[in-house]
Amino acid sequence: MYKKEIKILLVEDEPALSSVIVRGLSDAGMEVSAAADGTTGLEMALKHQFDLLILDVMLPGMNGIQLCREIRKVNDDLAILMLTALSSTENVVTGLDSGADDYLVKPFKFAELEARIRTLLRRSRAGAEPKNTLRAGELELDLLAKTATIKHSNLQLTATEYRLLEYFMLNQNKVLSRIQILEKVWDIDFNMGTNVVDVYVNYLRKKVDHAHPGKLIHTVFGMGYIFKEGPEEN
Repeated sequence: MYKKEIKILLVEDEPALSSVIVRGLSDAGMEVSAAADGTTGLEMALKHQFDLLILDVMLPGMNGIQLCREIRKVNDDLAILMLTALSSTENVVTGLDSGADDYLVKPFKFAELEARIRTLLRRSRAGAEPKNTLRAGELELDLLAKTATIKHSNLQLTATEYRLLEYFMLNQNKVLSRIQILEKVWDIDFNMGTNVVDVYVNYLRKKVDHAHPGKLIHTVFGMGYIFKEGPEEN
Protein backbone atom coordinates (compact mmCIF):
# COMPACT_ATOMS: atom_id res chain seq x y z
CA MET A 1 0.00 0.00 0.00
CA TYR A 2 1.11 3.53 -0.76
CA LYS A 3 1.02 6.41 1.67
CA LYS A 4 -1.91 8.76 1.19
CA GLU A 5 0.25 11.75 0.31
CA ILE A 6 0.89 10.28 -3.15
CA LYS A 7 -1.45 12.21 -5.45
CA ILE A 8 -2.18 11.18 -9.03
CA LEU A 9 -3.98 13.08 -11.78
CA LEU A 10 -5.52 10.88 -14.49
CA VAL A 11 -6.60 12.57 -17.74
CA GLU A 12 -8.56 9.96 -19.69
CA ASP A 13 -11.73 10.37 -21.76
CA GLU A 14 -12.82 6.71 -21.79
CA PRO A 15 -15.17 6.44 -18.77
CA ALA A 16 -14.80 2.67 -18.33
CA LEU A 17 -10.99 2.75 -18.39
CA SER A 18 -10.86 5.84 -16.20
CA SER A 19 -13.09 4.15 -13.62
CA VAL A 20 -10.91 1.02 -13.56
CA ILE A 21 -7.69 3.01 -13.11
CA VAL A 22 -9.14 5.31 -10.44
CA ARG A 23 -10.56 2.39 -8.49
CA GLY A 24 -7.38 0.33 -8.76
CA LEU A 25 -5.01 3.11 -7.73
CA SER A 26 -7.32 4.21 -4.91
CA ASP A 27 -7.39 0.64 -3.61
CA ALA A 28 -3.58 0.70 -3.72
CA GLY A 29 -3.62 3.68 -1.35
CA MET A 30 -3.20 6.64 -3.72
CA GLU A 31 -5.30 9.77 -3.94
CA VAL A 32 -6.55 9.96 -7.53
CA SER A 33 -8.21 12.89 -9.29
CA ALA A 34 -9.61 12.49 -12.80
CA ALA A 35 -10.33 14.74 -15.78
CA ALA A 36 -12.03 13.73 -19.05
CA ASP A 37 -10.46 16.29 -21.38
CA GLY A 38 -7.12 18.01 -21.87
CA THR A 39 -8.27 21.53 -21.03
CA THR A 40 -9.67 20.49 -17.65
CA GLY A 41 -6.59 18.36 -17.04
CA LEU A 42 -4.27 21.31 -17.64
CA GLU A 43 -6.28 23.53 -15.30
CA MET A 44 -6.16 20.90 -12.55
CA ALA A 45 -2.45 20.22 -13.05
CA LEU A 46 -1.59 23.92 -12.74
CA LYS A 47 -3.82 24.66 -9.76
CA HIS A 48 -3.11 21.59 -7.61
CA GLN A 49 -0.03 19.66 -6.58
CA PHE A 50 0.39 16.11 -7.87
CA ASP A 51 3.18 13.55 -7.66
CA LEU A 52 2.43 11.98 -11.05
CA LEU A 53 0.22 12.58 -14.08
CA ILE A 54 -1.26 9.86 -16.29
CA LEU A 55 -2.21 11.35 -19.65
CA ASP A 56 -4.10 9.70 -22.49
CA VAL A 57 -2.82 10.89 -25.87
CA MET A 58 -6.17 11.07 -27.68
CA LEU A 59 -8.21 13.59 -25.69
CA PRO A 60 -10.98 16.02 -26.65
CA GLY A 61 -9.96 19.67 -26.76
CA MET A 62 -6.24 19.61 -25.98
CA ASN A 63 -4.60 16.26 -26.70
CA GLY A 64 -2.14 14.57 -24.35
CA ILE A 65 0.95 15.66 -26.30
CA GLN A 66 -0.10 19.32 -26.17
CA LEU A 67 -1.06 18.97 -22.51
CA CYS A 68 2.32 17.49 -21.64
CA ARG A 69 4.15 20.30 -23.43
CA GLU A 70 2.11 22.95 -21.61
CA ILE A 71 2.83 21.37 -18.23
CA ARG A 72 6.55 21.15 -18.98
CA LYS A 73 6.63 24.92 -19.58
CA VAL A 74 6.03 25.43 -15.85
CA ASN A 75 7.10 22.15 -14.21
CA ASP A 76 10.14 20.10 -15.24
CA ASP A 77 10.07 17.77 -12.23
CA LEU A 78 6.56 16.30 -12.28
CA ALA A 79 6.48 12.63 -13.33
CA ILE A 80 4.32 12.07 -16.44
CA LEU A 81 3.17 8.74 -17.87
CA MET A 82 1.49 8.70 -21.29
CA LEU A 83 -1.23 6.21 -22.29
CA THR A 84 -2.07 5.53 -25.91
CA ALA A 85 -3.46 3.00 -28.35
CA LEU A 86 -0.82 4.14 -30.88
CA SER A 87 2.18 1.86 -30.53
CA SER A 88 4.39 2.88 -33.46
CA THR A 89 7.95 3.99 -32.71
CA GLU A 90 7.17 7.43 -34.14
CA ASN A 91 4.28 7.92 -31.73
CA VAL A 92 6.33 6.76 -28.76
CA VAL A 93 9.15 9.13 -29.67
CA THR A 94 6.69 12.01 -30.10
CA GLY A 95 5.27 11.35 -26.64
CA LEU A 96 8.68 11.21 -24.99
CA ASP A 97 9.88 14.29 -26.86
CA SER A 98 6.89 16.23 -25.56
CA GLY A 99 8.26 15.74 -22.04
CA ALA A 100 6.74 12.45 -20.90
CA ASP A 101 8.87 10.22 -18.67
CA ASP A 102 7.33 6.93 -19.77
CA TYR A 103 4.86 5.53 -22.29
CA LEU A 104 2.35 2.69 -21.83
CA VAL A 105 0.45 1.23 -24.80
CA LYS A 106 -3.20 0.18 -24.54
CA PRO A 107 -4.44 -2.38 -23.79
CA PHE A 108 -2.32 -3.02 -20.71
CA LYS A 109 -2.57 -5.02 -17.50
CA PHE A 110 -3.17 -3.02 -14.34
CA ALA A 111 -0.13 -4.65 -12.71
CA GLU A 112 2.06 -3.18 -15.46
CA LEU A 113 0.58 0.28 -14.91
CA GLU A 114 1.30 0.02 -11.18
CA ALA A 115 4.87 -1.10 -11.86
CA ARG A 116 5.47 1.87 -14.17
CA ILE A 117 4.06 4.22 -11.55
CA ARG A 118 6.29 2.77 -8.81
CA THR A 119 9.35 3.19 -11.03
CA LEU A 120 8.53 6.78 -11.94
CA LEU A 121 7.84 7.75 -8.32
CA ARG A 122 11.13 6.21 -7.16
CA ARG A 123 13.00 8.00 -9.93
CA SER A 124 11.25 11.28 -9.20
CA ARG A 125 11.96 11.15 -5.48
CA ALA A 126 15.53 10.00 -5.92
CA GLY A 127 16.23 12.89 -8.26
CA ALA A 128 14.44 15.48 -6.17
CA GLU A 129 16.90 17.93 -4.70
CA PRO A 130 16.06 21.05 -2.77
CA LYS A 131 16.00 24.03 -5.10
CA ASN A 132 17.93 27.09 -4.03
CA THR A 133 16.62 29.31 -6.82
CA LEU A 134 13.07 30.06 -7.95
CA ARG A 135 12.31 31.67 -11.32
CA ALA A 136 9.34 33.31 -12.98
CA GLY A 137 9.98 35.03 -16.28
CA GLU A 138 12.89 37.44 -15.72
CA LEU A 139 12.47 37.30 -11.93
CA GLU A 140 14.87 35.16 -9.92
CA LEU A 141 14.72 34.48 -6.17
CA ASP A 142 17.79 33.16 -4.33
CA LEU A 143 16.50 31.22 -1.32
CA LEU A 144 19.92 31.06 0.34
CA ALA A 145 20.96 34.69 -0.10
CA LYS A 146 17.34 35.88 0.39
CA THR A 147 17.61 38.18 -2.62
CA ALA A 148 15.43 38.90 -5.65
CA THR A 149 16.72 40.03 -9.04
CA ILE A 150 15.18 40.98 -12.36
CA LYS A 151 17.60 40.84 -15.30
CA HIS A 152 20.44 40.63 -12.72
CA SER A 153 19.31 43.88 -11.09
CA ASN A 154 18.60 43.57 -7.36
CA LEU A 155 15.18 44.41 -5.97
CA GLN A 156 15.27 46.25 -2.67
CA LEU A 157 12.75 44.30 -0.59
CA THR A 158 11.88 44.49 3.08
CA ALA A 159 11.88 41.23 5.06
CA THR A 160 8.07 41.02 4.84
CA GLU A 161 8.04 41.77 1.13
CA TYR A 162 10.61 39.02 0.59
CA ARG A 163 8.54 36.47 2.57
CA LEU A 164 5.46 37.39 0.56
CA LEU A 165 7.31 37.08 -2.75
CA GLU A 166 8.83 33.75 -1.69
CA TYR A 167 5.39 32.39 -0.80
CA PHE A 168 3.98 33.53 -4.14
CA MET A 169 6.87 31.96 -6.09
CA LEU A 170 6.66 28.68 -4.20
CA ASN A 171 2.99 28.52 -5.20
CA GLN A 172 3.08 29.76 -8.79
CA ASN A 173 -0.12 29.31 -10.82
CA LYS A 174 -2.19 28.69 -7.68
CA VAL A 175 -4.95 30.99 -6.44
CA LEU A 176 -4.05 32.02 -2.88
CA SER A 177 -6.66 33.48 -0.56
CA ARG A 178 -5.90 36.33 1.83
CA ILE A 179 -6.42 33.89 4.70
CA GLN A 180 -3.73 31.56 3.35
CA ILE A 181 -1.31 34.42 2.80
CA LEU A 182 -1.84 35.82 6.30
CA GLU A 183 -1.32 32.41 7.89
CA LYS A 184 1.82 31.55 5.90
CA VAL A 185 3.54 34.95 5.61
CA TRP A 186 2.51 36.61 8.87
CA ASP A 187 1.68 33.45 10.85
CA ILE A 188 -1.50 35.04 12.23
CA ASP A 189 -5.18 34.13 12.15
CA PHE A 190 -7.40 35.93 9.71
CA ASN A 191 -8.93 39.19 10.88
CA MET A 192 -11.75 40.48 8.71
CA GLY A 193 -10.81 44.04 9.61
CA THR A 194 -7.23 43.96 8.35
CA ASN A 195 -6.09 44.79 4.83
CA VAL A 196 -2.41 44.10 5.48
CA VAL A 197 -2.25 41.54 2.65
CA ASP A 198 -3.59 44.01 0.09
CA VAL A 199 -1.23 46.71 1.34
CA TYR A 200 1.86 44.51 1.02
CA VAL A 201 0.77 43.07 -2.31
CA ASN A 202 0.57 46.65 -3.53
CA TYR A 203 4.06 47.38 -2.17
CA LEU A 204 5.40 44.27 -3.89
CA ARG A 205 3.68 45.05 -7.17
CA LYS A 206 5.29 48.46 -7.31
CA LYS A 207 8.72 46.85 -7.09
CA VAL A 208 8.24 43.63 -9.06
CA ASP A 209 5.74 44.52 -11.76
CA HIS A 210 7.38 47.89 -12.29
CA ALA A 211 10.71 46.25 -13.13
CA HIS A 212 9.43 43.10 -14.86
CA PRO A 213 8.49 43.17 -18.58
CA GLY A 214 5.20 41.35 -17.90
CA LYS A 215 2.79 41.39 -14.97
CA LEU A 216 3.30 38.59 -12.42
CA ILE A 217 0.99 39.35 -9.49
CA HIS A 218 -2.67 39.09 -10.51
CA THR A 219 -5.88 39.72 -8.61
CA VAL A 220 -8.53 36.99 -8.74
CA PHE A 221 -11.61 38.95 -7.77
CA GLY A 222 -13.52 37.50 -4.85
CA MET A 223 -10.83 34.87 -4.22
CA GLY A 224 -7.38 36.39 -3.68
CA TYR A 225 -4.22 36.51 -5.76
CA ILE A 226 -2.30 34.36 -8.22
CA PHE A 227 1.37 34.64 -9.16
CA LYS A 228 1.93 33.72 -12.80
CA GLU A 229 3.04 34.94 -16.19
CA GLY A 230 0.08 35.94 -18.32
CA PRO A 231 -3.07 38.07 -18.43
CA GLU A 232 -5.20 39.10 -15.47
CA GLU A 233 -7.70 36.55 -14.17
CA ASN A 234 -11.36 37.33 -14.79
